[in-house]
Amino acid sequence: MSGDLAGRRVLVPESRELDLFASMLEAHGAEAVRCPLVAMRDVEDPAPVEAWLRRLAEGRFDDLILLTGEGLRRLMPIAKRMGIDGRVVEAIGRLRTVTRGPKPVRALRELGLSAQVTAPAPTTAGVIEALAGLDLAGRTVGVQLYPDNPNQPLLDAIRAAGAVPDPVLPYRYASDVDTDRVEAAIREMADGRIDVVAFTSSPQVRRFQDVAKARALEEQLRSGLSRTRIAAVGPVVADAVEAAGAQVWVAPESSFHMKPLVNAIRGEFRAA
Repeated sequence: MSGDLAGRRVLVPESRELDLFASMLEAHGAEAVRCPLVAMRDVEDPAPVEAWLRRLAEGRFDDLILLTGEGLRRLMPIAKRMGIDGRVVEAIGRLRTVTRGPKPVRALRELGLSAQVTAPAPTTAGVIEALAGLDLAGRTVGVQLYPDNPNQPLLDAIRAAGAVPDPVLPYRYASDVDTDRVEAAIREMADGRIDVVAFTSSPQVRRFQDVAKARALEEQLRSGLSRTRIAAVGPVVADAVEAAGAQVWVAPESSFHMKPLVNAIRGEFRAA
């Protein structure tokens, strides 16, 4: 197959949009090696989420921070089961909403809503910077968190501004593919059989580390990450890669989602 990525084997650890991402790469000639590492699931105990949604529907919040699009998409079916989805949408529409990155913005648009404030960078630091320009004194701020990150710096920043944060965690991460497949991917990278690994979330990096530790493959993972080109969808993922002791080869300069990531990978191979 012809294309900028012809002959390149790209490891794809994406889960939710695996086929879409893989097809984008394959359209430019790549062989997409599918290895979905992390799945997103509903929380096991929905009671805290339901209580939070009731407070939202009752108008108990002044502001709302959305850190992920997945979070809002997980909240709405729960609200629908409770019979308050219409009230939740109306309540969000009345709030000053702050978003981290393009994904929560798109999730809001799906509900016919828009964000009032968008963080200058899709990171916790970017959200805190956006909040610094707002008067939060005496306000209650709903905060949609995401798994494996209690985000204490963000909650502390809200309190320091004189507001009360009210966080909710509407979903959890779960291992997706079996551990044997992850082990095989680590070995393929260590053997130089993967040209690029394209990370789209930081939990994917941690899943590799967890499997490497469990299977005594930490040296192979270090070797594989050092000899394989690493593409990161955005700065949060890049930070996770660097925390794992590896170097990011390419990342989009802006618009941190899959299509710009594919274009960034193509651009690096064209320039080589």
